[in-house]
Amino acid sequence: MMDYALVKPTHSLTDVEEAAKAARENNIGVLCVLPVMVEDAVKLLKGSETKVCSTVGFPFGSSTTKLKVLEAEQVIDDGACEVDMVMNIPFFKSKLYEKVKSDVEAVLKVSKPRDVKVKVIVETGYLTAEEIALACKIIDEAGADYVKTCTGFGPRGTTIEDIEIIKKNIKRAKIKAAGGISSFEKALQFIKMGVERIGTSNALEILRSWRPVEV
Repeated sequence: MMDYALVKPTHSLTDVEEAAKAARENNIGVLCVLPVMVEDAVKLLKGSETKVCSTVGFPFGSSTTKLKVLEAEQVIDDGACEVDMVMNIPFFKSKLYEKVKSDVEAVLKVSKPRDVKVKVIVETGYLTAEEIALACKIIDEAGADYVKTCTGFGPRGTTIEDIEIIKKNIKRAKIKAAGGISSFEKALQFIKMGVERIGTSNALEILRSWRPVEV
């Protein structure tokens, strides 16, 4: 249920190597890296059950649809099994909702035939409650696998209120909570609410809190 995220511009190849080793040893489901690190991550995780995810239009969602599609194709070619794309926030704020939906659909069109899951980030910290609800409906109707709350680069992390709104406004998509989740208690709180993925750069800290102490 955990997406171990190494998506800061300061994350080096050494960081990815260490994270891949930790992912192997701890049976972490997904390692999420920036596009330039996908090939390396795939090689490092070969033979393990940990999948590689990468970002598209990250972190602002303001790339053109054509560029998002090219980026998605590139990371998939490089071995990514999942994609975390950012919704076109400028379009959404401009009330160009059909363009927001077609942007998501375009990435889905190149990802779905290759069995690649697509998680769409709405960046809840930039949106009102009403806007979060509307964004979720658009993404759900487009056919994305997950609605994801935050990039970790926005004005705030995920809140309980965010998850409550998302749950009420999706019919088929799943929920990924990310942004500011650094403890086992917080991750568990979201999971109990129905969240199916936790995105965090603090995966090891969360796992240490979960595991019983050996005497």
